Amino acid sequence: MANLADPRRLWADGKAIDVHGVAVTRLTAGPAPTTLAAAGQGVIEVLGVESETTLVRLDVPLDGAVGFWHPAAGWDRHLTADWMATGLRTVGLVDSAPLGCLYDDAGRAVLAFASDRLVHTTRLRFGVGERAGRFGVWLAMDLGPGELCRIRIAPPGGTVAETVRSLVRRQSGTAALPVPEAGRVPAYSTWYSYHQEVSATAIEAEAELAAELGCGLLILDDGWQRGAYGGSYAGCGDWEPDPEKFPDFGAHVETVHGLGLKYLAWIAPLLLGDDSAARDRLAAFAPHARPEWRCHVLDPRHEEVRRFVVDTCVRLVDRYGLDGLKIDFLDAAMVYAEDSTRREEGTRSGGGVAPAEDARPEGGAGPAEGVRPENGAGREDRANLEDHANPEDRGRPEDGGDVGESMRVLLTELRDGLMAVRGAELMIELRQPYTGPGMLEFGNLLRAGDCPADAAGNRVRTLDLSVAGRESAVHSDMLMWDPQASPQVAARQLLSVLHAVPQISVPLAQLPAAQRAMAGFWLAFWREHRDVLTRGALDAGRPDGLHPVVIARDATRAVVVHHVSDHAATLDPTRFAEIAVVNNTGAERVLLDLTHPAAVRLDVRDACGTPVRSETACLDPGPRWLAVPPSGLCLIRPA
Repeated sequence: MANLADPRRLWADGKAIDVHGVAVTRLTAGPAPTTLAAAGQGVIEVLGVESETTLVRLDVPLDGAVGFWHPAAGWDRHLTADWMATGLRTVGLVDSAPLGCLYDDAGRAVLAFASDRLVHTTRLRFGVGERAGRFGVWLAMDLGPGELCRIRIAPPGGTVAETVRSLVRRQSGTAALPVPEAGRVPAYSTWYSYHQEVSATAIEAEAELAAELGCGLLILDDGWQRGAYGGSYAGCGDWEPDPEKFPDFGAHVETVHGLGLKYLAWIAPLLLGDDSAARDRLAAFAPHARPEWRCHVLDPRHEEVRRFVVDTCVRLVDRYGLDGLKIDFLDAAMVYAEDSTRREEGTRSGGGVAPAEDARPEGGAGPAEGVRPENGAGREDRANLEDHANPEDRGRPEDGGDVGESMRVLLTELRDGLMAVRGAELMIELRQPYTGPGMLEFGNLLRAGDCPADAAGNRVRTLDLSVAGRESAVHSDMLMWDPQASPQVAARQLLSVLHAVPQISVPLAQLPAAQRAMAGFWLAFWREHRDVLTRGALDAGRPDGLHPVVIARDATRAVVVHHVSDHAATLDPTRFAEIAVVNNTGAERVLLDLTHPAAVRLDVRDACGTPVRSETACLDPGPRWLAVPPSGLCLIRPA
């Protein structure tokens, strides 16, 4: 049997068919892939046999391919070789998704695919075959006898965003968790402001200022719970408010509600702290240690763990009047999928991906004071491909079974329990990488992974979330900036994520007046343009270009954000009643490439919203420099 860890065998011959110019080859025992009867659907079916791991290859000639996008791509958007570790992933419900798009230098899809296995674990490999001169994607799946996997191949030629959105719409057959209004307004988060040094007094003061700036949601991050100190997770597991920080947590939540803000609290329900009282009774269900975090990871394949997580979360929301939860580190459960892979590779006649390095906090170090671990790897699993999908087995998982299926059961019970308390107003924040299509029924606020003060990283991560669909509320990572910086420099953190829901995380009481004016101006701009920014069509260019210019548009308005100097935004000024041009650079001008002439009025403001000039102009077709201050705005309207 072909081994996914051995690239020399990945290009072996097998039973193959052609779908939209993509060769689909079964490399293991069993019948050849087949296409669904309806012509032009691009859906293939792969049938499981006996108990072997099923290995399928999708490949195309290299031709003009320049990059490969997938939900957990991060900065790795180049053409990796098939022997490189960057092309190895294990995906499942709580980490990434079996989804990807190879594209050319025009940003057009060459090979785009999505599997219906959004719950159960899939092991992926992708990369350039040096000898074959082709790009391949390999999917290793533990299909039972008679079990079907369906893989959709998109027609080539569409943009990456259009193609991926089309695949995602067909990938999940379940309804997404509705987003209440409070999930689509600016939020204030305590993490970068206070880390674990939170208190009722400090947070209530910040909440009042946040409400004045136009925030409608407060997110209390790590630190509220008993035993939260020193940057570690040693106290996780008991989930009781620290009585010194929050003498009456329920009254505190009520006070914040009285300011007009909804309230979410952070929880990492799969982390079992070494100092927690729950450690003694749950230790048997948490064999995997994270010594650098001073905790263990609970194994969701045990019913006792699932019951503990659901009961804890529902009790917390119900007892203290919370509007929902910020649920962290769900991807930590994938360590048990990796353990299973290691065991299987020693007993099967071939099989799995060579396990990647242990997931580490971003930056590679353990959590010092103020450093937030980020547990990343890459997984996601099973859903439906329209009405042709293979129905999930909805039975309860056995102990020691598939991690994805266990997490699906846990999250279903958790969602249902929380909705019984909060109904349609419930908010659940999920964080990359567990934000794929299979998770949309379990969370409605999808947040970019941690990237403190990294404006480019925040831009890329939120666009990766947005590219798969605009129905959920995509949130930025918490925004922090230097309180001593100029308002123009500080504004770049916020302007980098205008296409998402911003989460502010700076001590508002300590902001200089100029920075507060800047934040107030741009949050007001965001609220006025929210629908076009978060629900309009997005044009962000090639993924490997890291989106130097982002254009959001609807039928009447467009917002153009220049993130890199000297990159032109192509526009038809006659199509819109208003074009908002945002200069998110340190330059004094931006470049437009106009397709039609137009007589317009230009209203220019600086980073704090102060008027700079107002004039009429006749804009000729072609490239044109437009004077806009750094972190400033120009509104273009018909004259």
